[in-house]
Amino acid sequence: MTRLRKMMLEELERRNYSAGTTRRYLRFVERFAQHFGKSPDKLGPDDLRSYQAYLLRELKLCPGSVENHVAALRFFFVRTLRRHEFRELLPYPKSCPSPKFHTAVI
Repeated sequence: MTRLRKMMLEELERRNYSAGTTRRYLRFVERFAQHFGKSPDKLGPDDLRSYQAYLLRELKLCPGSVENHVAALRFFFVRTLRRHEFRELLPYPKSCPSPKFHTAVI
């Protein structure tokens, strides 16, 4: 286990995150790092923006899924690394408008 992964795991445990959330957050940060082939602490705001665009455009993830990735990355940068400026650099995506249901008049 890497030093950063251990730090993030400890922060998640200290805040009593569920086992499922912990697994997802660790996996999302790992995927972010793998996407760029670098340690996540070496990546910056431009990488975050392009990764968020990649999730939406290339992988075509729904905004709710991207929101989960953003939450994990925010946790990593803000809570684990204490880089508070990343809070504003990682906006949550707007959700898609819900479909309007029309009822048939009988």
